Amino acid sequence: MAVVDKKEYRLENLSCASCAMKFENNIKNLPTVEDAQVNFGASKLSFSGNATIKDLEAAGAFDGIKVVPIQQRQTEPKQPFFARKENVVTILSFLFLLAGTILSFRYAETHPAAIGLFAISIVVGGANMFKTGLRNLIRFDFDMKTLMTIAIIGAAIIGEWREGAVVVFLFAISEALEAYSMNKARQSIRQLMDIAPSSAFVRRGNEVVELETEDIVVGDILIVKPGQKIAMDGTVLKGTSTVNQAAITGEAVPVLKKTGDDVFAGTLNEEGALEVTVTKLVGDTTIAKIIHLVEEAQAEKAPSQKFVDRFAKYYTPAIIVVAFLVAIVPPLLGGEWHAWIYQGLAVLVVGCPCALVVSTPVAIVTAIGNAARQGVLIKGGVHLEETGHLTAIAFDKTGTLTKGYPEVTEFIVRQGMDRQSLLCSIAAVESLSQHPLAKAIVNYADQQGAERLEATGFQSVTGKGAYAKIAHQTVYIGSLSWIQELASVPEEVLQQAAALQQEGKSVMAVVLDGEYSALLAVADPIRAESGEVLKELKEIGIRHTVMLTGDHPTTAKAIAEKLGVTDVRAGLMPEDKLVYIKQLNEQYGRVAMVGDGINDAPALAAASVGIAMGGAGTDAALETADIALMADDLGKLPYSIKLSRKTLRIIKENIMFALGLKIVALLLIIPGWLTLWIAIFADMGATLLVVLNSLRLLRVHK
Repeated sequence: MAVVDKKEYRLENLSCASCAMKFENNIKNLPTVEDAQVNFGASKLSFSGNATIKDLEAAGAFDGIKVVPIQQRQTEPKQPFFARKENVVTILSFLFLLAGTILSFRYAETHPAAIGLFAISIVVGGANMFKTGLRNLIRFDFDMKTLMTIAIIGAAIIGEWREGAVVVFLFAISEALEAYSMNKARQSIRQLMDIAPSSAFVRRGNEVVELETEDIVVGDILIVKPGQKIAMDGTVLKGTSTVNQAAITGEAVPVLKKTGDDVFAGTLNEEGALEVTVTKLVGDTTIAKIIHLVEEAQAEKAPSQKFVDRFAKYYTPAIIVVAFLVAIVPPLLGGEWHAWIYQGLAVLVVGCPCALVVSTPVAIVTAIGNAARQGVLIKGGVHLEETGHLTAIAFDKTGTLTKGYPEVTEFIVRQGMDRQSLLCSIAAVESLSQHPLAKAIVNYADQQGAERLEATGFQSVTGKGAYAKIAHQTVYIGSLSWIQELASVPEEVLQQAAALQQEGKSVMAVVLDGEYSALLAVADPIRAESGEVLKELKEIGIRHTVMLTGDHPTTAKAIAEKLGVTDVRAGLMPEDKLVYIKQLNEQYGRVAMVGDGINDAPALAAASVGIAMGGAGTDAALETADIALMADDLGKLPYSIKLSRKTLRIIKENIMFALGLKIVALLLIIPGWLTLWIAIFADMGATLLVVLNSLRLLRVHK
């Protein structure tokens, strides 16, 4: 069987969630299309098969949907309030309604001129709705617009022209406000797409040319001036500058970039001029991956959304049956036909499922978009909901609770020695070594302002240390046991070394010209925020935290004590972490695993929610985890949990609003108080409450 490529397009004029579902079904019904998915939140279509843009737009003609190639950059000009079609329609409908109302109060509601004005108001405000509603009615396809069309036509037949016009006007307001609110929610995607510039200056040969980013290839040299955005992912070839990476990682503080450092598309070069070697094509950049993953996340239906979709499928036909029974049964039992047909029409209006359908997707789209702007990539509504239910979190130690690279923590010099001079000599030896701890010592010396000296005769002794000559003096640096073979080490120094080793630190000693001179302790330091994050997690209700590590138990225990973690599992291989995560899942129901996204991949996959550190720098983190903390900032973890919990709470509130207001309105049938006005207010009120309540998620910050 031939493999059919998946094609993607952006959509314009996609007005409502139920319209998106209908558009998706229409495309699936095209004979040349195998499967299709419409992403309402991102206004995006993906399908397998063959179909032209003309075919696709014909499938969306009921809602005026326009289909745009995915590569085409959309420059949406800001339209003033009075230029928006939905606002113009609403205002015109209101003006005719107002004129008709004035005439009806002056003469009578049945006055021909008043009826004419009400009819014009209905046609102007509801033309698109009627067109779709009548087409659906012929096909027995009952959606929100079908219900509204039946109700308005029914109102006209029984002579309720004014109420019909009011209902159309209020519905037009509802549609306009919903369009405005959904555009606000979708801005998170548009803002991400606008982060990276569409063109850049590139040096090719001896000339500098401006090229579209789609035409830039790997290996090209970007010229980035101060104040310009970097257009592509790459590596700094020349120059030094601070770069604001907030758009990608959420970091507020600009990062110093020098030769050899990685930079990302969409970040802002602040001070110096940079030359950057392009390392990825425009479609493979970190920002492109983030946009793609956020869009996919918004398309993936969360459990609550699936429930609402299933419920709405049966809800609409049920409302039609109830409306029919309300209109028919009481008159058959002696009630007045006019009054009960009116009540039945009101039931149709109040029963519109719009608020229920948008109750979940608007909240999820808003939450995922907000998280992306804060440097947290959540890869789907299901992961957002799971995070809201977490009760236990397991942390990998190295690179998660700790920085993931060694630093010098102590430099204890023998009395009488010149500290700075000795540090210069040690750095000269270690600058020639390839040992991982050597780099930590050289970095420490640079931070202390140590002068770079020249070392000669360098020798590395495997498993022991290294030595070299600096100005006719031989400097040895290595393990304590090796140094003891070369010189006498005082007893108090040995005790200090033992205490440092108990804290999980690697200890080295220095001999200068045959005499013990200094003690160095190196460790993978705890992140400054780790302790505070663990404390905050406990405060927000995470019942259990555990540290998983492949380190020696002594080192693990020392770090756990500093952090206040009581459950520590040390000496673990990747497969051992996997087993332990499964045990935690059984014990606590839902558990998250926080790791670096590479060697913790099995455990991340087994956890209810896999959370990767440092997503901006590692493709593996973006691919393997359910959530990626882009700035390598553990402090974003409590924010993510709070956002997820608030999203869950808002979804529940939305469903309660959507159903509660309708139930109250429907109860008004019993005393005969339900009017078309009350019905549309209940429907419009529920929709607006749901959308505005969801937009509260934009205010959740770290």
